[in-house]
Amino acid sequence: MWIPLLIMLREGIEAALVVGIIAGYLRRTGRSAWMGAVWVGVMLAAALSLFVGAALQFAGAEFPQRQQELLEGIIGLLAVGILTSMVFWMRRVARSVKQELHASIDAALSGTHKNQAYALIGMVFLAVAREGLETVFFLLAVFQQSPSPLAPLGALLGLIMAIAVGWGIYVGSIRLNLARFFSTTSLLLLVVAAGILAGAVRSLHEAGLWNNLQAVVFDWSERLPDDGPVGSVLAGFFGYQDTPTVSTLGAWALYLVVALTLFFRPSGKPSPASLNHDPAKAPSNA
Repeated sequence: MWIPLLIMLREGIEAALVVGIIAGYLRRTGRSAWMGAVWVGVMLAAALSLFVGAALQFAGAEFPQRQQELLEGIIGLLAVGILTSMVFWMRRVARSVKQELHASIDAALSGTHKNQAYALIGMVFLAVAREGLETVFFLLAVFQQSPSPLAPLGALLGLIMAIAVGWGIYVGSIRLNLARFFSTTSLLLLVVAAGILAGAVRSLHEAGLWNNLQAVVFDWSERLPDDGPVGSVLAGFFGYQDTPTVSTLGAWALYLVVALTLFFRPSGKPSPASLNHDPAKAPSNA
């Protein structure tokens, strides 16, 4: 439950910030009448994300067992790649996101009235759909590897919390240290990604595509089963397996070593501190 909640909260707040920046800029520049087009873009992006998620889930359910394992492995690898790139992308471009969105809005609203509406809808759709599709792949990977009945509830709670936090930030009733929030959640998501990667390697083995390094490193299935109360929590947060093989444990450890080394390495780039500004109150030339 907690991992879907974390993923949905993190991605939901990112999407809410994007919409908040767009809404705040339109309001400050006297173009609030275009908010209808913004919401159309948001709804289309949400519909696309739901469609893709449902299509992948239903398609996988129709496959034989081995093909289901293959699909789970592929989705897991995609989720790890997208999640990792998202974390480091946000770390790299956080300060310029607002300026880029402002420039995109100005460009979208520079044509004729009809084309302006389509351009603004398209811009919002692409910005929000990126967050939505990222979330779909993350949640699918988590649901497939940890099929808990509470997982969808966690995702729903995370979405509700993200909407509430996003609205509170927009109207100024919530002051959230977004730099610290994104840094902390990025670190947690990298640990989650390591577990998803280990699960993907195991799924590829069960699908018959990966048969190397299958010696069991240790067997804690009796002492700490991964489907028990404690083991399931460890599995959700850290990718714990009670009988890990050399390949799954090696993939988990190698990913964490590389990802955390890059994450903590001084980059010389600004942190997401600029996201702490209220988008509705920032100066128009920001």
